[in-house]
Amino acid sequence: MKPKIWLSSPHMSGEEQTYIKEAFETNWVAPLGPNVSGFESDLQHYLKQNKYVAALASGTSALHLSLILLGVTSGDEVICQSKTFSATANPIVYQGATPVFVDSEEDTWNMCPVQLEMALQDRLAKGKSVKAIIPVHLYGMPYKADEIHSIAKKYHIPVVEDSAESLGSHYKGQNCGTFGDYAILSFNGNKIITTSGGGAIVTNTESEKQKAVFLATQARDSAPHYQHSQIGYNYRMSNIVAGIGRGQMTILDSHVAKRRANHDQYKIGLQHIDNIAFLDEPKDHFSNRWLTTILVDSKETREGLRLALEAENIESRPLWKPMHQQPIFRKSPHYLNGVSDDLFDRGLCLPSGSNLTNKQLDRVISAINMYFAVC
Repeated sequence: MKPKIWLSSPHMSGEEQTYIKEAFETNWVAPLGPNVSGFESDLQHYLKQNKYVAALASGTSALHLSLILLGVTSGDEVICQSKTFSATANPIVYQGATPVFVDSEEDTWNMCPVQLEMALQDRLAKGKSVKAIIPVHLYGMPYKADEIHSIAKKYHIPVVEDSAESLGSHYKGQNCGTFGDYAILSFNGNKIITTSGGGAIVTNTESEKQKAVFLATQARDSAPHYQHSQIGYNYRMSNIVAGIGRGQMTILDSHVAKRRANHDQYKIGLQHIDNIAFLDEPKDHFSNRWLTTILVDSKETREGLRLALEAENIESRPLWKPMHQQPIFRKSPHYLNGVSDDLFDRGLCLPSGSNLTNKQLDRVISAINMYFAVC
């Protein structure tokens, strides 16, 4: 069997071991330490905009804490992009709130401003308590930040910016992860940089960061004994894991450049196939191209291509199944225009890792060309 080509595998810089070794040598094997504070500082410096970062166990935990800090609770509603991974929506339910799903627009595949305003007008007219909006920079493509945040401001509703897939992307020169009242990052094994597992919450003030850290460390009160006046969580990143993150920050920009080069190579290698389309960058949008995605002419073609690649030991994957199609969320309110359903039917993610070789990329392109030559 041919060697496996993965969709998006971890890509180490070689510097990670330096930070990990130091943690062991100094016995900082704990959910605090110089690597944690150093990683947070590295991220703050990278993001700019005077943001504050707390390193956490996952992007999901960052979303959960964001909703807690916004006071989301049972009986509330949270507007959520439907075209996303379930981790965007799950924390809403953790809080006993109701997710309200909003469809995508065709330019970026992210939350549609028109559908968002329709949803807000309808929910508020029904007397619902809408506490937050969660748009997503899908596959690294920035959402329409001007329109989304203008609507949020108009209705006085805070935004939790899901930047799990978009570190290194920017909109009008401003880094993704810096637009929301809160933002979240993910360092899962398949992301643009990884700590194996991990994430971060991005806040506007130091006091908000400290509130997040307090909740992430079991909400322990200031006392010589263990005392707790509210529910806390075991959500803090360890010093070992943060050491991996520090090493990864040294090659973040080169990872972005390589993934963008992958995308360009796919476009060149597949440009002659009429029924393959790519998502182009709208004006003022810069995508890290976390995953290269294509659209074909039908669900049958998409699935046929996926299976053909699988037969060549090449991993590919349909675009995210919309949340309003998920069995667990089938009863949730939703505001749709058909875009995310069509994207799910016709869309496929191609191998996009920053460690892909030209030979591997050529192999994927050749397999796709072969499929369309015979189908």
